[in-house]
Amino acid sequence: MDFAFTAGEEAYRQEVRRFAARALAPHYEAGDRAGRLRDGLVAEMAAMGLTGLRVPERYGGQDAGAVVAGMAAEEVGRADVNATYVIVLTALIGDILVRNATEAQCAEWLPPIAEGRVLPALCVTEPEHGTDAANLRMSARPDGDGWRLEGEKTSITLGADAHTAVVLARTGGPGPRGVSAFYAELDDRYVSRVRFDDLGGRSIGRASLHFDGLPVEAGRMVGRPGDGFVAVMQGFDYSRAIIGLACLGAAAASLDEAVAWAREREAFGQPIGRFQGVSFPLAEHAAHLRGARHVCYEALWRKDSGLGHAAEAAMAKFWAPKLAAEVIHQCLLTFGHTAYSADNPIGQRLRDVIGLEIGDGTAQASKLVISRHLLGRAYAP
Repeated sequence: MDFAFTAGEEAYRQEVRRFAARALAPHYEAGDRAGRLRDGLVAEMAAMGLTGLRVPERYGGQDAGAVVAGMAAEEVGRADVNATYVIVLTALIGDILVRNATEAQCAEWLPPIAEGRVLPALCVTEPEHGTDAANLRMSARPDGDGWRLEGEKTSITLGADAHTAVVLARTGGPGPRGVSAFYAELDDRYVSRVRFDDLGGRSIGRASLHFDGLPVEAGRMVGRPGDGFVAVMQGFDYSRAIIGLACLGAAAASLDEAVAWAREREAFGQPIGRFQGVSFPLAEHAAHLRGARHVCYEALWRKDSGLGHAAEAAMAKFWAPKLAAEVIHQCLLTFGHTAYSADNPIGQRLRDVIGLEIGDGTAQASKLVISRHLLGRAYAP
């Protein structure tokens, strides 16, 4: 058993940390105030290879393992947790396309993603179907040699700014086997978008997208008819662990700041860290962060090793964002009134990670996966 990164992985982690501290952290609060992705952000991340992590080298990517993708998200999360959505979406969609698209499709679609010229989104959630995605209603109706997409997708991360999307739509009967996947262009008169005004994650452009008969060529179906739901859900099994690490990165940054504050801030003639009421909560959260981090990396290691990882990824998804919110909240309380200001990033981190307790699978959905793994399908909900 080895808990250490390889020398190459550790060098890469440090490189990403330096990049994130230099290029991302200074803009974190400004992105929140502007409510949109900063111009040049995706290009900067692409230059670091962060948009092509899960794309094979022959398509211009890094061909990185899942562990390395998680490592990158953790380090970027320390600086700007909202920028990690670019890593998560490009990695998830890259993985979906590599596993399900044809060679010709991959050669056309993946290089622009890896190079940062195309920002992709994933369109699954609908106004009446979130967790119950197998029963989505958006239709893809035949139209000559292609299809027409009709319906609405909502709560789409990067939806306000994305150029393309993997879109799930119904081509057949009820249930998951009636759902197909399409790789669609979004900059089209048949697609209208409504940007949300959110509590946190304000720069990521969460939006509703209305498809009013968007024409899609037959060659833009990903995989075979009826395989779309399974293709996308398999990708979530590891992207959820990457999300967990992004949240833990933000929490670790807040904990580092709170520890420094506990050393510097004095009350009653001594550093406040000398008081157990201050130091013990920080110690507890440091232990919890380490445990959650191991769960996330175990899920990604299992993915890289070709082992089942659905339960571990579900553990990472429900625990890490929840824990991150708790840790950041405690760090805010450690600072006191100083952190209850928009000039301090701790409050923004708290708002931002709360969104990831909801997105890409609720805690209840994750616990359902875990309980079925523990008890067996016949004995679980």
